[in-house]
Amino acid sequence: MQAHILVQKLHPEAQVPRYAHRGVFGDLAADLHCVSTWTLAPGETLAIPTGIALGMPPEFGALIEDRSGMALRGLTTLAGVIDPGYRGEIKVVLTNLSDEAQMVFAGDRVAQLRVVRRIEAEFELVETLDRTLRGIKGFGSSGM
Repeated sequence: MQAHILVQKLHPEAQVPRYAHRGVFGDLAADLHCVSTWTLAPGETLAIPTGIALGMPPEFGALIEDRSGMALRGLTTLAGVIDPGYRGEIKVVLTNLSDEAQMVFAGDRVAQLRVVRRIEAEFELVETLDRTLRGIKGFGSSGM
């Protein structure tokens, strides 16, 4: 299934998100590029502009995800949910977890945009939940 997403350039250097690999074994997410150079100090979090706005159809949204190479440098994304009705500039919330300043340059691929189908759930308040094998076991409960 394909989603038709409109892209508006808000900055002359902005790039349309694109998949590095397409086809049956293609990428799960499209690359997002920054439009300016930034230096992130250790522990710093910045909203990095991409220079684009998206026109999502109502049945889709998107998540902003890490790029593996950047994560290895200590750069990770936070707060990356794009609702279908949002029409403002897409910014990548980037945090430097390393002990050294990290730079991203204009044109760099700074994150990935994963398009997801929007499902609206109905939440029902109950007194108890059914029992399962996992139950209330949390992190690490599968032995990994």
